[in-house]
Amino acid sequence: VLENLSLGSFSRARERRAENIDKVFATFPRLKERTTQLAGTMSGGEQQMLAIGRGLMAEPRLLILDEPSLGLSPLLVEEMFGLIRQLRSTGLAVLLVEQNVGQSLEIADRAYVMENGSIRFSGAPDELLRSDDLRRAYLGL
Repeated sequence: VLENLSLGSFSRARERRAENIDKVFATFPRLKERTTQLAGTMSGGEQQMLAIGRGLMAEPRLLILDEPSLGLSPLLVEEMFGLIRQLRSTGLAVLLVEQNVGQSLEIADRAYVMENGSIRFSGAPDELLRSDDLRRAYLGL
């Protein structure tokens, strides 16, 4: 775990590595408990936390998350979206690629819904939620 986090600051923010590791541990206390654990032996949720923590080590202006809730239990999905909200509240721009349309729209400033490689819907989340077509196709409403 510690090696993975350290690699996150390999090309950027190397001089603030220790400080950033402390920030990641404050965000993900479970990772602090597992500093010497092999990443491949962690649960799916813990691996997602580690991947996000590794990304944060480089002090990005934009964090791109690809399916962060994939394979997680419903409780961990809630936790993951809570974390994304928290990251956004710090001013970090987040580009989220996610199949969980409902929860994604709850935290998004702008959304694009793709189908077969083409953008089918785009706009502010509240606009999209008013679309009967989107609600039927993606939200089961």
